[in-house]
Amino acid sequence: MTKRIFRSILLVASTVLLLSLVAVMGVIYNHFSEVQRERLVAEANLAVQGVELSGEAYLKGLLTDEFRLTWIAEDGSVLFDTQVTAEEMDNHVNREEIYEAFRTGTGESSRYSDTLMEKTLYYAKRLSDGTVLRISSGLASVFQLLFRLLAPIITVFLLAVLFSAVLAGRMAKRIVNPLSRLNLDKPLENEAYEELSPLLGKVNKQHKQIAEQMILLRQKADEFEQIVASINEGIVLLDEQGVVISMNPAAKRLFGVSVKCTGADFFTVERRPEMCRAIEQAINGRKSDFRMQKGGKEYQFDVSPITSDGKMLGIVIYAFDITEHVLAEKSRQEFTANVSHELKTPLQSIMGSAELMENGLVKDEDMPRFLDNIRREAGRLVTLINDIIHLSELDGNVEAVKEPVDLGEVVKEVFEILKPVAEQKNVTLSYAGESVELSGIRRYLYEIIYNLCDNAIRYNKEGGSVEVLTGQKEDGIILKVTDTGIGIPEEHQARVFERFYRVDKSHSKETGGTGLGLSIVKHAVRHQGGQIKLSSVPGEGTTVTVLFYPA
Repeated sequence: MTKRIFRSILLVASTVLLLSLVAVMGVIYNHFSEVQRERLVAEANLAVQGVELSGEAYLKGLLTDEFRLTWIAEDGSVLFDTQVTAEEMDNHVNREEIYEAFRTGTGESSRYSDTLMEKTLYYAKRLSDGTVLRISSGLASVFQLLFRLLAPIITVFLLAVLFSAVLAGRMAKRIVNPLSRLNLDKPLENEAYEELSPLLGKVNKQHKQIAEQMILLRQKADEFEQIVASINEGIVLLDEQGVVISMNPAAKRLFGVSVKCTGADFFTVERRPEMCRAIEQAINGRKSDFRMQKGGKEYQFDVSPITSDGKMLGIVIYAFDITEHVLAEKSRQEFTANVSHELKTPLQSIMGSAELMENGLVKDEDMPRFLDNIRREAGRLVTLINDIIHLSELDGNVEAVKEPVDLGEVVKEVFEILKPVAEQKNVTLSYAGESVELSGIRRYLYEIIYNLCDNAIRYNKEGGSVEVLTGQKEDGIILKVTDTGIGIPEEHQARVFERFYRVDKSHSKETGGTGLGLSIVKHAVRHQGGQIKLSSVPGEGTTVTVLFYPA
């Protein structure tokens, strides 16, 4: 700004100086011309007096080259000229100054010579004898005058420009310094030019507006940060170049970022090809999604471009955990496959026996055996379907009314039902502990005790035992079922509560189980708000402990 003011002041000063020189030259030239004319008239009067007294002798006696005298007769012929012989000169009767002198007594004119680049002044006066005496003198033109004065003019001009430059520099600094010292943070406290008061008032008003907008923006940013921070899903914001703008805590945990990565290229955080391709597509304006495993979990990633008015502003990466969904889908598929298999086996057996009987291929003495097989397989189907229905009810989170239930009575009821099965395998059933009352869903508690005891009998040894213990503990009510059966290897213990999971599939047909009993137990315990624990030693037996917490 200082340079612009300096150049402006210097340009104005130079222009004014140049115009002043032109005006001065005009004034000088006019003054010089007037002085020359007055001198010419004075010289003419002197010459007239000399000619009146001495005639041609006076003119011949003049020794001057500054003035030219010409004596003209009444008919316009030249009688004498101080520079050219009279015979060589034309008639002057029609010359403007001669004509005017004959008519009025005096006449004057000026003529410019392009060849000599000089202006000539003429003054004529009529003598007493009727002749006219004319005097003339050359007058330098403006250009000649300027050329003669060129050296002093240039000197004066350069000195004036130099002085103007010094003054312009000082003036520019004096003008700019108050502007440089302006405190724009507090515009109204400045003591600057009065002309700036409206501008400073507007700046102060804008400061207030900006401050209000900044406060609102911070509030919105804080709200956004708090909302994003509380979201369990990972959210990453990138600019149009793929540089990290923001990353919420869930995303930092997901990508294993412990330090602040704002301003870093996202490829330094995650370099997998799937992510790189998705970000490149987003930069090109295309949305994409993909699945990827990280930290033993399955995640769904949505990568979308952020645009406004057709302009690319950035990229948002949204990551959410779909591990449970994937496991549930996998479990559903496995459950469907297992149910199909479990239903198909007894149905094929029933259909095979019925087809042999229908075609008369079964002897009369074998008929009871085939009918018994059909009855047993049909019973397996009914049991399997009932278990599936129970599991569906438990999966559906069906709310049931809770009531006071005496666990001891439920255990005795289960023993009565399973007593024939236990006697058939020569397994002893025993109940120990105190009778405790629990607020719960009786049907679910029955399913828990029945399935635990049924499993303990089915997978027991000949002559083994099953003991059920109930009692009150400090943290809740305990139910413990202990058997002396075949036990469960350690590598299978974590999976025995899965649907249709069997430790020994070859032994499952012999036991007649559906593979859903322990799964029903797990879901029923969950509905009761309890915990289940299994401990087993192969060849020695298994103990299942259920702890019910008070409501």
